[in-house]
Amino acid sequence: MKRIYVNEEWCLGCHLCEFNCAFANSGLTDMVKALKGKNINPRIRVEGDGKITYAVNCRHCDDAICVKSCIAGAIKRTADAVVIDKDKCVGCYTCILVCPYGAVQAASDHAVQKCELCMNNASGAPACVLGCPNRAIVYEERE
Repeated sequence: MKRIYVNEEWCLGCHLCEFNCAFANSGLTDMVKALKGKNINPRIRVEGDGKITYAVNCRHCDDAICVKSCIAGAIKRTADAVVIDKDKCVGCYTCILVCPYGAVQAASDHAVQKCELCMNNASGAPACVLGCPNRAIVYEERE
């Protein structure tokens, strides 16, 4: 199965992946209208200490503990990804607590959010991958 991988040594810490993610999940077609003057809420985060930067994103675990811990059954595993049904989410944040990668985050609507590989977007590939100028983020199959 294809997943997002980050080559930390190539990451510039530019945060373009965050902006592209927030725009792709905004539901708008104009990036300026979607992001200008707003607090962006991306599903991927760039972190680091200045010397090394890296992206924190969902690993779409085969045996995802967030799926097992969801008391509302809002998180499920599909053939391609681990996804969240925001209509079922009760905002207990148990999934945030149990994710070993810190990939599940509180959303602005009191539900949770995480990378869903842009499955609901028309881009064809994750927006963070398409927007990375240094190709530090890739979407591929690995053993």
